[in-house]
Amino acid sequence: MSNIPLIYQHYLSQRIICTDTRNIIPGCLFFALKGDNFDANTFAQHAMEQGAAIAIIDNSAYLLNEQYILVENVLETLQELARHHREQLHIPVIGLTGSNGKTTTKELINAILREKYHTFATKGNLNNHIGVPLSVLSITEDTEIAVIEMGANHQKEIEFLCTIAQPTHGMITNIGKAHLEGFGGFEGVKKGKAELYAYLKKENGLAFVNRDSSALMEMSTMLSAENIIYYGTDRNNAVIGTLVAADPVIQLDWTKGDQTFNTGTQLTGTYNFENILAAITIGDFFSLSPAQINQGLEAYTPINNRSQLKKTMTNTVICDFYNANPSSMAAALTNIATLESAHKVAIIGDMFELGDESAAQHHEIASLSETLDVDSVIFIGKDFYALKDTFKGHFFDTPGAAKEWLKNNPIINSLVLLKGSRGMALEQLLPLL
Repeated sequence: MSNIPLIYQHYLSQRIICTDTRNIIPGCLFFALKGDNFDANTFAQHAMEQGAAIAIIDNSAYLLNEQYILVENVLETLQELARHHREQLHIPVIGLTGSNGKTTTKELINAILREKYHTFATKGNLNNHIGVPLSVLSITEDTEIAVIEMGANHQKEIEFLCTIAQPTHGMITNIGKAHLEGFGGFEGVKKGKAELYAYLKKENGLAFVNRDSSALMEMSTMLSAENIIYYGTDRNNAVIGTLVAADPVIQLDWTKGDQTFNTGTQLTGTYNFENILAAITIGDFFSLSPAQINQGLEAYTPINNRSQLKKTMTNTVICDFYNANPSSMAAALTNIATLESAHKVAIIGDMFELGDESAAQHHEIASLSETLDVDSVIFIGKDFYALKDTFKGHFFDTPGAAKEWLKNNPIINSLVLLKGSRGMALEQLLPLL
């Protein structure tokens, strides 16, 4: 795009991108993106009045003066600007995707690497076709290693995001039953996530692969052996991990060569063991000392309601309600069943984006819950509610209905799992726990 050099010069003078007039920072570049229900071209003048230096628009009706740059498509321009910026950076970029654990693993990798390097990692979950360009454009000239999270709910999305992030290294956390509707089933998930491996193969990049995962091992056959660093629980790995304890937080041993090190974490959930081991492996690859690796791990505190342990006045709550799919739900339920507590309660909400498999997957989770050591299960959402005559437990069609019930039937002195898809907004139940 011919406008990119000009826009890039403006970007270099401030390095601030804004896409929302409610969060304008003086001197920023305002990109007038379109959404399903809005056209930010109509807000461009307001952005300028708020202090934006330049407005990038794609509707000539809003071209008021030389501070407005008219382009063919604002979103494509943002993506192209990010590509251009990435091409100026000569640093390792770790591309990260997977069905579960992406954000936690990204945070763990960053917590370790920043013990030695000046790092950048995707903020929050800015991991889509808008978030990845914004993340890349947040990488500064003093950054030594970047970790870019890439999310997807359909095929070809990871392939596209790789053209922007241009990872030199990559990792797929795992393959699970997430976004089945968009990917077209489990095999579609594997195909979509494998696009990261395909990009690394084309660019002679290096992948970190969990040897304990049969799906990842099968997918990684497209890569040459010299371009893979393996981690896992058996002896044939660069880094070997052993879970020591997980009640309620994870402690593990990890072995490199003939030396074994012990480390503690503030993370709950046995399912996080592989995420921790992945971060250790990446830290080791980038030449951090065992002491630096352990220090980074032990200092990391989970946030954003992902595997977060919260003590309330009367209970201990495993806050894992940022999102959910059948794989992560099964892992969370299985985990609470293994923990020591006099009384255990699972409050679980509907899982979204499962398409035709939704009824079967909700049935499978409800069925699993009856086999586990959990004293009480509270199901919330229309998909779970449809099973109220089939399984034991308390069933509510909405979080509001569950809220009313909890007011009259308070949970006390319990270990509580709170998990569901983001759209269920289960955080509204936390004050009652």
